[in-house]
Amino acid sequence: MQPVAFHTAAQALDPHVLDAAAAWLVRLHDSAATDDDRRACERWRQSDPAHARAWARAEALVHKLGGLPPGLALPALGRPVRATRRATLAKTAALLALGPSLWLGWRATDAQGWLAEHRTANGEQRALRLPDGTRVTLNTASALDLRFDAAQRLLWLRAGEMLVETAPDPAATPRPLRVATREGVAQALGTRFTVRQDDGRTRIAVLEGAVRIVPAQGGEAVVLDAGRQTRFGAQQVDVPVALDAAGTAWTRGMLLADGMRLADVVAELARYRPGVLRCDPAVAELRVSGAFPATDTDRALGMLVSTYRVDAVMRLRGHWVTLVPRSDG
Repeated sequence: MQPVAFHTAAQALDPHVLDAAAAWLVRLHDSAATDDDRRACERWRQSDPAHARAWARAEALVHKLGGLPPGLALPALGRPVRATRRATLAKTAALLALGPSLWLGWRATDAQGWLAEHRTANGEQRALRLPDGTRVTLNTASALDLRFDAAQRLLWLRAGEMLVETAPDPAATPRPLRVATREGVAQALGTRFTVRQDDGRTRIAVLEGAVRIVPAQGGEAVVLDAGRQTRFGAQQVDVPVALDAAGTAWTRGMLLADGMRLADVVAELARYRPGVLRCDPAVAELRVSGAFPATDTDRALGMLVSTYRVDAVMRLRGHWVTLVPRSDG
């Protein structure tokens, strides 16, 4: 099918037509879509030139973004199905209305999880209790979408970090509990574990039970047992190592450093603080050790200044902070 041009003002599409195109797009990207659904969509497309233009826009959206964005495909946990479907269709129709020139900008925004169902701000932590009894704690600056249906319990970590404490599935037919990130999927095997989405890598630490990790692009699956942690990309899981207490200290509101570069300590604290927190290159390699309150960055900065030869220069009423070498005077 040849795409139809739709960039001129004369070809502006009726919102009702975009709503219908969004409904077909969501329907055909559902795992339960049938050949009858696809034939019905084709009949709708051919019934009106405006329908053809709207469907061309829908196809261009999928091509441009590499598939229907996950945030539009994962219903919100605990919401009525009808309300969830309305919200999903509304998001999809709104995205179609943006047009191709704005889709990549939308994807850059959505990749940070700003449109996710559950989000935390800088410095915020939030506890969620799921209908099956599973508990999730979202760390600072995190974003999570959820999908519970007859076949699965899926947690899509879009950004940030979370602690998952699984519960037995109350459904008659037990459903696997999986955590998805950009790099792959981790299936819980009766467990308590943390997951962190970094830039191009996922970190997992297992406190209890075990987790089975499957990289997104077909790498070898790895079972990670309690007391172990690892990182993985889309193609491969790193060799697991012993659990490091520093990696799970955030669950107690702490940042643990043992000979850590000051630049790395500052980068971690910056995740918990609104505004800008940076480190002057002159002190970036300073080695830092200690336990710092991650959720009280003012206190953590005070501890650094009182212990090491650095000063905190604050501007814009504390919204811009730079750690610099302490002056001799």
